[in-house]
This record gives sequence, C-alpha cells and structure tokens, in this order.
Amino acid sequence: MDSQLKKGILDVCVLHAISKGESYGYKIISDLEGIIEISESTLYPILKRLEAGGYVTTRTAEYSGRLRRYYKITNLGLKKLFSGREDLLEINQIYKKIFGGRI
Repeated sequence: MDSQLKKGILDVCVLHAISKGESYGYKIISDLEGIIEISESTLYPILKRLEAGGYVTTRTAEYSGRLRRYYKITNLGLKKLFSGREDLLEINQIYKKIFGGRI
C-alpha cells in the first residue's frame, strides 16, 4: 500500500479510537485490533504527529507506579477525523466503480 495513503488511514483509525474517550497507547492498539494492525513502534510517532498538529492533547498520570500518557481528541482532531472519513468513503466509491465491489 502507498505509504502516504496508509499514513492517512492510520491517522483516521487512531483518531477514531481516541474519539471514544481519553485513551493510552496499549488501549489504542487493543481497540484497533481486528480493524487494522498497528504496532507500538508505528503508533507512537503517529500520536506525536497528531499532538504536534493540535489534533490530540496529552496528560501524564501515574498508574500502578508508572507514568502513563493519556491522549484526548481535540475539536480540530474531530474535524480531521470526519474529513478523513469522507476521504475513505470517496476512496471506497472509486474502488466500487473500478472493480465493481470485487477484487
């Protein structure tokens, strides 16, 4: 898959997972299980990019004696999520027109 296309899809998937409520890395990976495969080494750069873009905010809190970083979607992140969803729906329509819904 094209790396730029995959990057956009992963961003939308991560934002979708966070849109359900404040979350942390392992939970995001678990929430996306069965939808798309994502590793910690892929997830954390995405989260940093989303934070730098203002799409998520973070806070750190202690959990079981360790610091855990929690991520929360912003209004800008919700806009990006809905825009990304529209893009994916458009890609799906193109796919259906080209392949008739078949591979």
